[in-house]
Amino acid sequence: MDKVVVVTGASSGIGLATARRLAAKGCKVYGIARRVFEDEHFDCLRADVTDIASVQAAFDEIFAREGRIDAVVNNAGMGIAGAVEYASCENIQKIFDTNLTALVKISSIALKYLKASKGRLVNIGSVAGELPIPFQACYSATKAGVLNFSLALDGEVKRFGVKVTVIQPGDTKTGFTAARVVEGGEADYGGRIGRSVKRMEHDEQNGKSPDTVAKAVEKVLKKRRPPLKKTVGGEYKFFVGLGKFLPARFVNFVLRKLYA
Repeated sequence: MDKVVVVTGASSGIGLATARRLAAKGCKVYGIARRVFEDEHFDCLRADVTDIASVQAAFDEIFAREGRIDAVVNNAGMGIAGAVEYASCENIQKIFDTNLTALVKISSIALKYLKASKGRLVNIGSVAGELPIPFQACYSATKAGVLNFSLALDGEVKRFGVKVTVIQPGDTKTGFTAARVVEGGEADYGGRIGRSVKRMEHDEQNGKSPDTVAKAVEKVLKKRRPPLKKTVGGEYKFFVGLGKFLPARFVNFVLRKLYA
């Protein structure tokens, strides 16, 4: 795969696994993260995805070095958990800025390069974007936004030869679990928040390897006609598919029993 690929959030988790895997397959990979980091397998650039000027500077540098950009993987993200009524305005703004607004802005920057190369835009969403999880309402909302943004964008750019795919992982074992911000309100909700977060953490830490998602990204970049939406893991494909046929009230009942 002789491609120049940009991966955001590449210092850990799914981003790191993706950057390393693509580099091992022959891609020239540039990983972007908000903190300074080094990796022997790919080039590392510092940029905060919520600071669009720093992202533009990183893209300018990559293009100056390589003369093209063939694919961009929008992976950077964060999580908050807890009752919405106790979520701070600062954290609500932060998760939407990081997970959705930054992804939209980076996609806008990337399109100039991807139109020239007839390249690929891969956005990392989540199963939670289609099966919203109680006490992760803001996270679920941002990932639903990623899904719908990707579907709409594909309709805009297909005529230029740019292919858009949204990849939806389920529970994945990464440092994302420990980094999740948990808001207050536990006493008011009778311990439900703590039980919900504990269930999330258990499922994630017993979830799939981030390399499973990295493999999905690799397959998408290899395909001549990549899927518009790809859910990672057979069980998650089943649940997402089932959710489309069952009444919303019943789906919410099941999710409430699992997570609330």
